[in-house]
Amino acid sequence: MGWPICGETLAFLKPHKSNSTGSFLQQHCSRYGKVFKSHLFCSPAIVSCDHELNMFILQNEEKYFQASYPKPMHGILGKLSLLTVSGDLHKKLRNVAVSFIGASKSTPAFLHSVEKLSISMMESWKERKQITFCYEIRKFTINLMVKHLLSIEPEEPIAFKILEDFQTFMKGFVSLPVYIPGTHYANAVKARARLSRTVREIIRERQHENMRAGEGDFLDVILKKRSLSEEETVSIVLDIMLGGYETTATLLALIVYFLAHAPAVFQKLKEEHRAIRKSKQDEEPLNWEDYQQMEFTNNVILEAMRCGNVVKFVHREAIRDVKFKEYLIPSGWKVLPIFTAAHFDPNLHENPSEFNPSRWTDKASVMSKRVMPFGGGPRLCPGAELAKVEISFFLHHLVLNHRWKTQADDYPIAYPYVEFRRGLLLEIERTNGFDDH
Repeated sequence: MGWPICGETLAFLKPHKSNSTGSFLQQHCSRYGKVFKSHLFCSPAIVSCDHELNMFILQNEEKYFQASYPKPMHGILGKLSLLTVSGDLHKKLRNVAVSFIGASKSTPAFLHSVEKLSISMMESWKERKQITFCYEIRKFTINLMVKHLLSIEPEEPIAFKILEDFQTFMKGFVSLPVYIPGTHYANAVKARARLSRTVREIIRERQHENMRAGEGDFLDVILKKRSLSEEETVSIVLDIMLGGYETTATLLALIVYFLAHAPAVFQKLKEEHRAIRKSKQDEEPLNWEDYQQMEFTNNVILEAMRCGNVVKFVHREAIRDVKFKEYLIPSGWKVLPIFTAAHFDPNLHENPSEFNPSRWTDKASVMSKRVMPFGGGPRLCPGAELAKVEISFFLHHLVLNHRWKTQADDYPIAYPYVEFRRGLLLEIERTNGFDDH
């Protein structure tokens, strides 16, 4: 069970390649089986690498289990974050996020923004032979989010300030959660406070202006409905920004990494986008119907989620004694469903370590029961479809106009949040969209 207080937490969080389960889980599963006891995050814990148990945990939120993130994370995320709240408040805030995403994902204005920002970013690479892709793509995703949430343009100084604060904010997730001035954790708490202050100032400015003409952005919609308090509004805006910024950027980086190592997959993806481009006039923008034709692209996204594991596990706590099969989970114990275990289970996937998007072809319904890339149950990621639209449009222009190579010593690492050793440094070259070479 490890050392007193911290138990096996440090060994559990030991960094490893994100396209693997890591030595801690491999050794413990080999010794104790797929479900075992430990002491993690200052609490007795059940660790589940059993896919059926994981599904049961996610689908029984509030009935048998509830979200239970370590208290230091509340200092970074805020007490009203969708990740940490439960019950009616979670439903209320999640419904607001879902309504924004549902209203946004297929609108011409949003789709045009995604494509315009994608093209603009790639134009800035024209004279460059190397790019640090993780930095570039985070700039892309945060600019897209602040544009549609708060009507802030990428060139405005406040957009750069928000990006800087989010970068500091994220470093707190992969650091020792001790509040000592100057540490990543302390800096992240301060960055979160600055982001809250920025959004709060925008809210009060809007209220002082008594709303703006026209449809407005997401913030205008929330303020007009008057269904949330100021604190709840700040929290949901930051939650959507965080999801749209970090997880979408990380997934896109993983896709670019896997494509660099799978030339046949890259070629098949390029052919799908070439066919879509051939059906359109020169410079005609992409639309929702084009997105719906990107079937192999969707398979690439889902397979990158399976292989790359943007989210390794989630924190839950049993709120009563739970019996599942031969397992007894005591009330009050922490429960950690490990998504990566199912993603690399040879009983569920043939050659699980292979990046093979074709395994999803004609088998999406079967695969969706074996893979949980966007979580499950009441906490299923509300932004999944929005992220897939952004990624698909970005990939359309990337694969038609570029080829790239990664560095041998650059690969994704789970801290448990995924980072690349060198920020995914790419040797990149511009190509002709209809050239196979």
